[in-house]
Amino acid sequence: MTGTITLVVDGRECTIPDDGGSLLDALRDHAGVRAAKDGCAPQGQCGCCTVLIDGQPRVACVTAARRVAGRTVTTTAGLPTGRQAAWAACLLATGGSQCGFCTPGIVARLDPLVTKLAASPALSSGSSAAAGSARSAVDQALLAHLCRCTGWQTVRESALLMAASATTPVAENAGRDLDAAGRRASIEGRSPQQVAALVALGDAGFADDTSPADALVAVLAADGTWAVGETMHEARVAAGKVQGRRTTIPLHWPVELPPGAWDRTLQTTWVEPAYLEPDAAWCRPGGEPVSSLANGGAFGGKAATVVGAAARELADRHGRPVRALYAREDAVRLGPKRPPLAIGADAGGRGAVRVVRTAGIAAVIAAVAPKWEVEEIDVAGPPTSASLRAAGWAEVAAVLASLGERDVVTTLEGAMAEVTIDADGTVHLEVSCGDPLDGIVLRSYCIGAVHQALGMVRSEGVAVDRHGEVHDLTIRSFGILRAQDMPNVEVTIGWNGGAPVNGSDAVFAATLAAAWRHAGHGPTWPAARR
Repeated sequence: MTGTITLVVDGRECTIPDDGGSLLDALRDHAGVRAAKDGCAPQGQCGCCTVLIDGQPRVACVTAARRVAGRTVTTTAGLPTGRQAAWAACLLATGGSQCGFCTPGIVARLDPLVTKLAASPALSSGSSAAAGSARSAVDQALLAHLCRCTGWQTVRESALLMAASATTPVAENAGRDLDAAGRRASIEGRSPQQVAALVALGDAGFADDTSPADALVAVLAADGTWAVGETMHEARVAAGKVQGRRTTIPLHWPVELPPGAWDRTLQTTWVEPAYLEPDAAWCRPGGEPVSSLANGGAFGGKAATVVGAAARELADRHGRPVRALYAREDAVRLGPKRPPLAIGADAGGRGAVRVVRTAGIAAVIAAVAPKWEVEEIDVAGPPTSASLRAAGWAEVAAVLASLGERDVVTTLEGAMAEVTIDADGTVHLEVSCGDPLDGIVLRSYCIGAVHQALGMVRSEGVAVDRHGEVHDLTIRSFGILRAQDMPNVEVTIGWNGGAPVNGSDAVFAATLAAAWRHAGHGPTWPAARR
């Protein structure tokens, strides 16, 4: 018979079943605390489930609940109200949170560090050495985390601002129009999005956070059927879930170059969008499923997810609300990738593209290079999508820019971006995309686009074997740049009139071109990983 364990969660005593599950499962399924998020459980690699155990940061998804019996667990939601408000103000002031999914774990880890930094006389002295040391400390702490949206710089800025706010408090919203900020976020994310303090603290209404307490949990088993349990732990046991691994096979470039004598060639591999919240939805019997898009578009990666339909079918079958969720491994195996492609171009304007067959991809490429030949080919591999951030056309735009002297991209919507990279790695970008609406949000999205583009050129890729099976299943195997790998980004926002349009896609494409130029225009992406 299952026993119980008692612990203190966010200031209240909780007695929960000792069912052999993780602390994360105990918090979410038994204690009803949804601040700690499940981004990769039980890989312990994304940091979204970080909590404080007796004041020390710990990743909850790989911590057995029984190991913390009698101890005090604090999530971001359990921090003092004034502390939460201060963090929200700093995150909003810098653009350090976009969708908000990873933010609670980051705040939980950084809060003790920020308290220490705030008490340091060296930091308050304003010396450059102290500032550099503080930045290094923050970046070191962030090694335990992954944030796909922000590009780290604004997260770091929010932490340092939080440390400074001990003497100079940050004004809430500082007179900003958060409705306008939400409009800009929705334009950049190409999905409805809000900007608010509750979003910065991770309370944006993510699908699994809003599910009823009595909902069954459904996860995929190895045979593709849905295993159902009363709790996440029970469902995963029923599914026989096995933790994902990082492969030992190398990356490969599955598309051969188009024949011809070219001045510039490029081949890309499989790239994982790596949105932090795995696909999730819930539904009541006879109802409509809650959308898996809570506060942002996941870079287009969830456009065709099946979890909503699964939740509805299972709810009708069981006569109870059902939560249907992908594990991280499911999102990698079944979620769409950027279609790999191979490009040849010459200085005279002639070019050709061979690309993995993908609905709509030929049209978006033709819109950028209407005179180029586009050939779609069949390749064994995971699903691909033209809905992912600037998929296909950004790669072509980067090749076109590489044939000139400046890395400038103008989109069909009318946005313009130019990117240069200094010898020390500092990135300078200028972007013009109509009315900025909110410069903080636009800057955050542009820095995030730089981060994703730098990673794609330098290190990002997923190993797929010749039979099309994905082998890189751990979130750390995708090659995403860490905080300490991210250079400084200087953003200049221009506006010469016009309605607001998406600007971060133009920045993404222009950064691809600039990063490629900085790397010497080698023939494959990623350039620094084999």
